[in-house]
Amino acid sequence: MTRLFNDPARFTDDMITGFAAAHPEHVRAVPGGVVRARATPAGKVAVLTGGGSGHYPAFCGVVGAGFADGSVIGDVFTSPSAARARSVAEAAEAGGGVLFLFGNYAGDVMNFGLAARQLEGDGIPARCFAVTDDIASAPADQVARRRGIAGGFVVFKTASAAAEEGAPLAEVVRVAEHTNARTRTLGVAFDGCTLPGGDAPLFTVPEGRLGLGLGIHGEPGVSEDALGTAEELARTLVAGVLAERPADAGDGGRVAVVLNGLGATKYEELYVVWGAVARLLDEAGLTPVRPEVGELVTSLDMAGCSLTLSWLDDELERLWRAPADTPAFRRGALPELPAGDTNTNTATADASADTGRPAAARRPDRAATASGAAAEVAELAVHALRAARDTLHRDAAELGRLDAVAGDGDHGRGMCKGVDAALAAAEKAHTEQLAPAVVLTAAGDAWAAEAGGTSGALWGAALRALGAVFPADRAPGREELAAAAMEALTAVTSLGGAEVGDKTLVDALAPFATAFAMRLRAGTPVAEAYASATAEARTAAEHTATLRPRLGRARPLADRSVGTPDPGATSLAAVLTAVATLPTTPATTGSDAV
Repeated sequence: MTRLFNDPARFTDDMITGFAAAHPEHVRAVPGGVVRARATPAGKVAVLTGGGSGHYPAFCGVVGAGFADGSVIGDVFTSPSAARARSVAEAAEAGGGVLFLFGNYAGDVMNFGLAARQLEGDGIPARCFAVTDDIASAPADQVARRRGIAGGFVVFKTASAAAEEGAPLAEVVRVAEHTNARTRTLGVAFDGCTLPGGDAPLFTVPEGRLGLGLGIHGEPGVSEDALGTAEELARTLVAGVLAERPADAGDGGRVAVVLNGLGATKYEELYVVWGAVARLLDEAGLTPVRPEVGELVTSLDMAGCSLTLSWLDDELERLWRAPADTPAFRRGALPELPAGDTNTNTATADASADTGRPAAARRPDRAATASGAAAEVAELAVHALRAARDTLHRDAAELGRLDAVAGDGDHGRGMCKGVDAALAAAEKAHTEQLAPAVVLTAAGDAWAAEAGGTSGALWGAALRALGAVFPADRAPGREELAAAAMEALTAVTSLGGAEVGDKTLVDALAPFATAFAMRLRAGTPVAEAYASATAEARTAAEHTATLRPRLGRARPLADRSVGTPDPGATSLAAVLTAVATLPTTPATTGSDAV
């Protein structure tokens, strides 16, 4: 149980404030996360770890000399937004480019990828690498679909050490790829974790059982087995990882080893397990190099542990052994740095600070003053977001419950945070009498920036797509409304890569958008077309209960998801339904619709 918090919605922000205050010699808070207290040396690659919070010391606990240059921090178990990633990158970058390192989760891949493309557009070299060490999350012939769990610690360490030696960006990326290809992890859980403010764990494990193949975002194991002795557990973990030995590793060799506690497993217990693990590795002809036993990648208060092996060559052993000095991890001795070499970034320690001007402020050509029919459309957009806010806050607990069946249980919280930010941005733009396009664009940027995660990025993209089609100085016509619906669908599918049948929000959005556009083009009045398309979206969302997820965090637990509708499709259908009840005017239903 996570007991100590103020407002659960600000748990991560409060944590960052306290973390930076506790470690001023190592880190400085910037909007979106933390960077080293001392500026990144000129020309050095800035290595940035990142992901949702709840995993300390991953990811911010390893920011410091010899390790990461900064960390992008999302809400609990939620990938940080592209805006946060870009903010931290701009604070840490020093001319050598940026490498984002994270686990292979859809939201992280999406948001860090967006940030990297934005940085590249500004002339800053930026690359991404997603760790795929979890052998339980996909078979050996689908390595690219595997999750990143505790093995990310080894990948982060070697890549960071290469950057510390002065390696260029392409070389640091190569080291990350090479380490990841030789790293394998298997984990088990004895009990689930509880989100701040939650009254129950995200999952439970029956007494005397263990969940094999857990995720680090509160996802349960992919299967269950009997909980035996520490010796038996060690044999399960070692046998599982050795079965996935890299093809080029040979029969013996030297390995980096991490026996990782997930938050509620005592160090004494881990050392009992390690005694058996060390003996089994020796029997297998493997020599542990600087093994790490302790909490390195946690999952709030989850009870469990994981075993990581990374088969070393001379290069990787040198980088694994290299010194580091961070709040949570220290190894060896680093050379003294000259006094006064402080970070020049002047951002405050408020992690919730503005991470960049909204798109409306960057597009003066789109910021025409709204009047007449356009002003009515802008007002309707604000009312629609208010209806969405009321609906999502009402349904937050249920959406979280649906998400926890095979995921991390954060969908309801993330949607509430996103819609709150979107509504505030839309209200501000409307107060300034800006055009409907700008109101929607500002809302989309705010939703993506504050919510983070896959859903945050997708809802942000959809709202921005609507804004790109809506005219700046008048109400949209029938064809523009149809085009806007299809553009929103295209933006979501292009960004997320999902198709109908993957068990995502696309399963509700696609039938809605296509039906709405088709009926508008056939001459159906706007309100009628919207209502019937919304009914199709609701039916489609309910039908997702029969599907097995093919993307996202729920995919490794696909069988458990059958019988439960997808939370993303469910929340979308609920919002569409709420908006359908809003009153309209001739201006907001399209001038040629009646």
